Amino acid sequence: MSDLVAIAYDDEFKAEEVRLTLAKLQREHLIELEDAAVVVKDKEGKVKLKQAVNLPAAGALSGGFWGLLIGTLFLAPVLGAAVGAASGAVGGALTDIGVDDKFMKELGETMQPGTSALFVLIRKVTPDKVLEEIAPYGGKVIRTSLSKDQESQLQEVLSKHGVSLDSAPA
Repeated sequence: MSDLVAIAYDDEFKAEEVRLTLAKLQREHLIELEDAAVVVKDKEGKVKLKQAVNLPAAGALSGGFWGLLIGTLFLAPVLGAAVGAASGAVGGALTDIGVDDKFMKELGETMQPGTSALFVLIRKVTPDKVLEEIAPYGGKVIRTSLSKDQESQLQEVLSKHGVSLDSAPA
């Protein structure tokens, strides 16, 4: 089961920086993310959601490939690719995996203008090494599915900007 962690940051770009740091840590096998998304509330108060994976584009690419392959079998590769790409894009747009978009947007509406928040679903983590990397960014924990003890430990690490604890959240 994955753990949800949502952390708010005091500027529009910090959540994206932390997401990129987590992506690097995932390539190093220190964390396994199910989903990571950033919500930004710009200075005008408009909420923007930035997903890690563009599902319509991925669906169009996959659908285009399969449509081309099937179309080739029936001697209509161009038509098959076009139909496959269109149906793949629609399927990707209708698919919502990971953290619920509506939940993130609603929480984004409560944020101050000029801020951002990072939403991650974590499958596995090596807590001490990951916390060491993200602690310098600071942040305020706004939602988690962690226990109260784990949540307070996470907030303490983020508040101290780099001072790690012996018993970090799992």
